[in-house]
Amino acid sequence: MKMIFKNAEILNENFEFVKGNLLIEDGKIVGLTDNAEGECTDCTGLKILPGFIDIHIHGTYGADACDASAESLQRMSEHLPCHGVTSFCPATMTLSSEELEDIFKAIAEAKGNENGAYIHGINMEGPYISLAKKGAQKAEHVRKPDVEEFKKLNAICNVSLVDIAPEEDENNAFSKEVSEICTVSAAHTSADAAQARKGFENGITHATHLFNAMTGISARVPGVAGAVFDSENVRAEIICDGFHVAPETLRMAFKLLGEDRTIVISDSMKAADCEDGEYMLGGQTVYVRDGKALLADGTIAASTSNIFDEFKNLLSFGIPFKHAVKSCTINPAKAIGQETVTGSIEKGKNADLLIVDEKMEIKGVYVKGEKII
Repeated sequence: MKMIFKNAEILNENFEFVKGNLLIEDGKIVGLTDNAEGECTDCTGLKILPGFIDIHIHGTYGADACDASAESLQRMSEHLPCHGVTSFCPATMTLSSEELEDIFKAIAEAKGNENGAYIHGINMEGPYISLAKKGAQKAEHVRKPDVEEFKKLNAICNVSLVDIAPEEDENNAFSKEVSEICTVSAAHTSADAAQARKGFENGITHATHLFNAMTGISARVPGVAGAVFDSENVRAEIICDGFHVAPETLRMAFKLLGEDRTIVISDSMKAADCEDGEYMLGGQTVYVRDGKALLADGTIAASTSNIFDEFKNLLSFGIPFKHAVKSCTINPAKAIGQETVTGSIEKGKNADLLIVDEKMEIKGVYVKGEKII
């Protein structure tokens, strides 16, 4: 099946706008064409961007990956396109092996049967973290890195990204071995800069929600955050809702990391796009007030944001358009090894497309060439 989007401003593979007609065939991008015959969608005055990719999302719209329910995953899949998201990695929490197995089975059941945004694989946030930096993760299930447990879970459903506190990984054995299977990320960590750098030299290539649940930067103690900035092989995901990280700090981070190392994530929970109230996250009660999700003790517990709103935040904070959009598309795709599949408007990739107007309002979303919105 052929489809042509004509008279559009198309963000090409170099993330530069070109005016023309975009040809899609059998759910794949063919490229620009002079032909404007057949089934056409007139995009005069509109821009076509790659679909956004959220590689760290727990839940949204009343559903959560940790519900261990294929129906919840389907609800997430169907809702995410309204925020321009065409693919995602559902994130788990720090839970028992038995609970994680049930969650992995549910995601495996949902994967390949989505009606909206599609699943790449699982973001395994925990349980191999630091107790001191557990954040909203459940303390009783925090444990040392376990390669065999990881492999057992990965056999149920593929893991795209796994979190680890570098200081808990003896001789970096877990990171070295598992980095051959998926992306390994420094997360929920009390490591100092030297421990972080050692991890970055031995398989860790990613940092989870930069600045949050990790050692920060001071004059003489660079911490994990400082080591991330100083390590060119490490990408960093950032929650850009303006609450988790201040706009001034975001601007600094984007300047230091550059166009290719920043990744926008939502880290959202099931309260996203729902009313304030009480919700569950990883077996703990979360209290949402004025859109801010907190545990009873005031600990920040995920977010209620989405990456399209965060993208617009970045533009309002002064981040250049090209940098902001790459952080929502090709950078997350590269982080999980999916850059040949999606993440840019390029021949042979999935036709995951986001159509916006001059005011950056969503006017259409296509997933693998199928119109969702």
